[in-house]
Amino acid sequence: MLIIYGLLFFLMFFRIFYIQVTGQVEGQQLAAKAAARYEKKKTITADRGNILDRNGKIIAEDAVTYRLAATVNPDASKGSKKPIHVVDPRRTAAVLAKYIQMDEEEIYERLLKKYNAKHKPLWQVEFGNAGSNINHATMQKIQKEHLPGIILMEDKKRFYPNGVFASNLVGFARKEDNEKAPVGKMGLESIYNKELSGVDGNVQYKSDLFGYLLPNSKKMIQPAKDGENVYLTIDRTIQNFLEASMTKVYEKYKPESMMAVVANPKTGEILAVSQRPTFNPQTGAGLNNSWINSLTETTLEPGSTMKTFTLATAIEEGKWNPNDKFQSGQYKVYDRTIRDANQVGWGTITYLEGIQRSSNVGMANLLKKIGDKTFINYLGKFGFGQKTGIDLPNEATGKILDEYPINRVTTTYGQGSTVTPIQLIQGLTAIANNGKMMQPYVINKIVDPNTGKVIQQHEPVVKGKPISAATAKKVRDTLGTTVTSKKGTAQNFASKEYEVSGKTGTAQIPRPTGGYYWGKNSFLYSFLGMAPKKNPQLIMYIAIKKPQLGMTEVGSEPTSEVFNTVMGSSLKYLNIKPSKMKTEKPIIVGQYVEGSSKTASKELKSQGMEPVQIGGDGEVLEQYPQEGSSLLGKNHVFLKTDGNNIKIPNFKGWSLRDILAYQSISGIKIHTSGDGFGAKQSIKPGTIYEGNAKLTVTLKKPEDEYN
Repeated sequence: MLIIYGLLFFLMFFRIFYIQVTGQVEGQQLAAKAAARYEKKKTITADRGNILDRNGKIIAEDAVTYRLAATVNPDASKGSKKPIHVVDPRRTAAVLAKYIQMDEEEIYERLLKKYNAKHKPLWQVEFGNAGSNINHATMQKIQKEHLPGIILMEDKKRFYPNGVFASNLVGFARKEDNEKAPVGKMGLESIYNKELSGVDGNVQYKSDLFGYLLPNSKKMIQPAKDGENVYLTIDRTIQNFLEASMTKVYEKYKPESMMAVVANPKTGEILAVSQRPTFNPQTGAGLNNSWINSLTETTLEPGSTMKTFTLATAIEEGKWNPNDKFQSGQYKVYDRTIRDANQVGWGTITYLEGIQRSSNVGMANLLKKIGDKTFINYLGKFGFGQKTGIDLPNEATGKILDEYPINRVTTTYGQGSTVTPIQLIQGLTAIANNGKMMQPYVINKIVDPNTGKVIQQHEPVVKGKPISAATAKKVRDTLGTTVTSKKGTAQNFASKEYEVSGKTGTAQIPRPTGGYYWGKNSFLYSFLGMAPKKNPQLIMYIAIKKPQLGMTEVGSEPTSEVFNTVMGSSLKYLNIKPSKMKTEKPIIVGQYVEGSSKTASKELKSQGMEPVQIGGDGEVLEQYPQEGSSLLGKNHVFLKTDGNNIKIPNFKGWSLRDILAYQSISGIKIHTSGDGFGAKQSIKPGTIYEGNAKLTVTLKKPEDEYN
């Protein structure tokens, strides 16, 4: 017995010694198996960087969503006092059908699944797209149903709070089934995917079989590094002006396509850009019809907007005399005939009138004065036929046709040769910026949110000086007459407050089989303009392809609707002083106390004032402002009468001063919140005021209306 037990003890000792020395049992590393059992590792997910506008307002960001799953294996509930698997599939399916986009029967069938494709027992099932991207409110509602076995796992999704908003520029990021985080699929989301993507961190620690931290074990944390934030040159307010106007015109005229861009000519910054058709990056609606960024990737024949640069060349070369005359209507180039829009012309007219009427023949005659080679050389100086270098990929170059004399003639008025919208904008910066041509760009800066350090900072770049400041001013003044002259093609672009300068365009659209489409509804209508004329702060290009015009409508109507709305609103938003200042004579307030409220109201309206009657018709007991006060423009004049039933006025657009004046004279207690002008009110206008009713007026600044 001693020998047997001694031998067994020796074998056991040798076995222990062998394991300690080699660390292996039956070819398996014990340290690795222990680490696999006791060492835990949890991923810390990094946030994708935000895309923001020039003022730091969010355009794209990560948002927390939830993913739905259901535990269907009864073994999950073994050892638990409460069931943690789906006990009643029929009831569970009926409840879930109220919250996700999936039929009750389909949910029920999924909950009944017991085996996967390899015939192995299933532990849990998921619900595809219908069970993904569940918002916080819906998640809470599902939790309140107390459904056994239903799991809601936290997830992340790219969120676009503005909906359709420069979508073809910004693009979108999406998380596919095999991807752990959203990945850029298009636009800036794709171009700057590396910068926007963060680096996941992790937590490592040792625990027992039950998940509790083991004594004396170290917890190691590798923090996540969030993606970099990309700030655009886009101004969210101006972009909202543009999107709203584009949608309105697109629905009204139903064109084949539209595109528009607004830029700062002093710097080359793109402040707004939009196109139709477009898509909603949040829902994906419209994505199949709108993959290309028309700003840089689409070429077009610019039509008469090209005359802007033909005129600039003629002035710079000293070949422009606005009072010289030519015979309009037709112009022969060997065996080819160039015609004006009205075919027969307007007789013998000046070159200035030729610009105002957008005469093709006038441009052909100017080319003869300038010289073919000189003209083509200037187009190169303006950046046509080459990339602008904007910080976007896949930029097209267009093509300036120079092979035959007829090509050079048609190029003077924008047919045959092709350009991109961004080239037109770059070229126009030279005219708006006193000869200095600025390179366009859309990325303002890139910032590391982990350190606050600016990784990239874009600064304005002067691409060249194709013309002098004197030439630029003369071009602006000359193009300004296309808006102000009775003979001008751009009369629809006139503003009551700002002087506008620019050139309309009506271009024929090439057929795929050769030749051009023809007809009122088959042209590309455009406008390349700027304001204010003397010192342009904004420039804009708008192009609308094949709008459906009415019998009496012309092509400048849909383009002017977009330009006028966006340019006027944007200049006011930027606090640009109107160039058309009118001097108004002050109105002296009369004496209305003891007089008839009807008579007083009628007189005030005739003077351009806005009477506000407090009480029913009757004798005026009190007025504000008092007799002899001096007022300018439309102002409120408050008339308190001896009549009963005070009707609550519409406070929209009222200043805080007027609201407080109304409170004082009416005796109604008014609660105000916010700054700016009246936007909302708690009691509907026209309602008879009851003495105990609470009246609240919310004020907003003008720019906040669009944010």
